[in-house]
Amino acid sequence: MRQDTNDTAPAITAPTTTTVTTTAATAPAPATTTTTAPAPAPVVLYGIHVPLVTPFDRTGAVAAEALEGLAHGVLDAGAAGIVALGTTAETATLEESERDLVTEVCARVCRERGAPLAVGAGASGTRASEASLARLARWPEVTAALVPAPAFVRPSAAGVLAHFTRLSAVSPVPLVVYHVPYRTGQPLDAEALRALGALAGVVGVKYAGGGIDQETVALLGELPDGFAVLAGDDAFLSPLLALGASGGILASAHFATERFVELDAAWRAGDVPRARTLGHALARLSATVFAEPNPVVVKGLLHAQGRIPTPDVRLPLLPGSRSAVEVAEAALKELAGI
Repeated sequence: MRQDTNDTAPAITAPTTTTVTTTAATAPAPATTTTTAPAPAPVVLYGIHVPLVTPFDRTGAVAAEALEGLAHGVLDAGAAGIVALGTTAETATLEESERDLVTEVCARVCRERGAPLAVGAGASGTRASEASLARLARWPEVTAALVPAPAFVRPSAAGVLAHFTRLSAVSPVPLVVYHVPYRTGQPLDAEALRALGALAGVVGVKYAGGGIDQETVALLGELPDGFAVLAGDDAFLSPLLALGASGGILASAHFATERFVELDAAWRAGDVPRARTLGHALARLSATVFAEPNPVVVKGLLHAQGRIPTPDVRLPLLPGSRSAVEVAEAALKELAGI
């Protein structure tokens, strides 16, 4: 087991402790002893977080050793944390036992490294979402749940608020809203996202709105206390950081992780010329990685690098084309000179 640790930024929320009180039954007067249960890891909602793919071996099974290697690799390169069971993980195609295996592998790495772990959870229905979140209590290493707005149902903004109000009340971990309207069919404006951010237990949003518009600017211009915005559209990381985003959850950061970390640091330090140059180059890389449905190019390039045993994805996805992978390789090489 690896014992090296990953430096992380200060947390938005401080860890809490649970006090357990016991009474001595044979004492003449009630006597109490107090023990403190281990506190959950703090929630770190800035910096670069990598939503890991689920690698498969040649039999089609989850390649747990390769997954562990990916997790350690991005943390070694400076990622603030990792995300399990996101869109990039092909979660919809995994059996429950496979989802548990992925979570267990990532939890073990984060326990060894002292790194934050977010896990995708949720469903189209509120009751099913509650059940999905309840399962996360099995892994104390999980520091947050990434939860999308209900897909297909398309409730009103008030319905989405009621959904997250219920989930935040019962979840064993803080929630990060996954705002991805081109997948859920549920656009949320700045006012709706601010209402979600005001809920106790909702600590941030993965913002994947498909671009930057007035609602994006309005949201970042007036955020609830303790509510962080993480870029979720990889190509728009740099402008979102310039507007005040706290970091990003980025599939592209499987590659050149340290350069994404460098970009985040450049904007924080106010090094605008460096941030602009690097941001444009990373946006070009991200565009090539998403040239075909995610994560097919990511897996193709990871396999070409020898980091996963196969480039395989599960139906209805099809493997990435050789040409798309080659274009992504070229964009990655371009970064070396920047």
